Amino acid sequence: MSDPSPALRVALKTRVVVIGAGQAGLSSAYHLRQMGLTPGRDFIVLDQAPAPGGAWQYRWPSLTLSTVNRVHDLPGLSFAELAGGDDSVQAAVAVPRYFAAYEERFGLNVLRPASVSVVCDRGARLRIESDRGVFSAEGLINATGTWEKPFIPEYPGADLFAGRQLHTRDYKTAQDFVGQHVLLVGGGISAIQLLDEISQVTQTSWVTRTPPRFRTGPFDQDAGRAAVALVEERVRQGLPPGSVVSVTGLPVTPAIEAARARGVLDRQPMFDEITASGVRWADGRILDVDVILWCTGFRSALDHLAPLQLREPSGGIVMSGRLATQVERDKRIHLVGYGPSASTIGANRAGSAAAKELMAFLDTGIG
Repeated sequence: MSDPSPALRVALKTRVVVIGAGQAGLSSAYHLRQMGLTPGRDFIVLDQAPAPGGAWQYRWPSLTLSTVNRVHDLPGLSFAELAGGDDSVQAAVAVPRYFAAYEERFGLNVLRPASVSVVCDRGARLRIESDRGVFSAEGLINATGTWEKPFIPEYPGADLFAGRQLHTRDYKTAQDFVGQHVLLVGGGISAIQLLDEISQVTQTSWVTRTPPRFRTGPFDQDAGRAAVALVEERVRQGLPPGSVVSVTGLPVTPAIEAARARGVLDRQPMFDEITASGVRWADGRILDVDVILWCTGFRSALDHLAPLQLREPSGGIVMSGRLATQVERDKRIHLVGYGPSASTIGANRAGSAAAKELMAFLDTGIG
């Protein structure tokens, strides 16, 4: 007998469903457990990845603990305790190992791989449909991040390009491009890291939509709080979060200084169209390239929430709550790893706030 359609399957009832087991999802699950909820019964964590590690398990091999932005501890377990102090270890190995140990230490019982297709409003409850079953929950903490939704802007002629186009998400190693002219598009930290790597083995060019803003001096706690506050202000107004780098600027590292000395950071303005052999600017100037590498970031992976109609005409979602994790239109729903909580340290704090605020709302209807 064939499997019944999701609409006919009996939904497993629970109090809270957490979608995603990256930094924000695990932090949320930890705090739910600390509040006395039992994993697998009172709350269920669904993760579409085949193994622990969130998006970290897909990072390129050259991204090591010495080059990655700081990996912050999850609550209750030190990352350094498991990493062993070797900064040469690949982030795609060390962080998943840490997440796996974390899940086991706190018995979070993550169900994976579990891909959520849709979340619907069913009056007093939410219906979450996945390829691992249907769930009925009082509340939802969404921690799906951005990795599954790479963003490539549309440009005229993109379908004519005879070379190779790929996104940061597809990058593996600079050796793949030896002997080719690579055009990197984007002004974020990943773009700079990949530009540095690839330029050491082959010819590169670099374009950005706006001039990159490099940050000199230390990025201390006050600067960090100010950056988060600006992003938080946007989401509280229902505006799309915007990129973190647009707020914080690019840190000037020894690698960036070396790249600048090699002439690699010769940034050009954004082109106007793509041709069969490269790109063309409005003034008629052309550049022939073999590869276009789009380091143009990601968007929040929230398509499964579309039936809930949470978005504003601006494309953003009005957020409320102490750390702007609560969806104002439906306070049963929290988004963690979204907007001001997109960083690893922000994700930790957001997990705590979301768990506490959600349970307070479910228990009292106030929040």
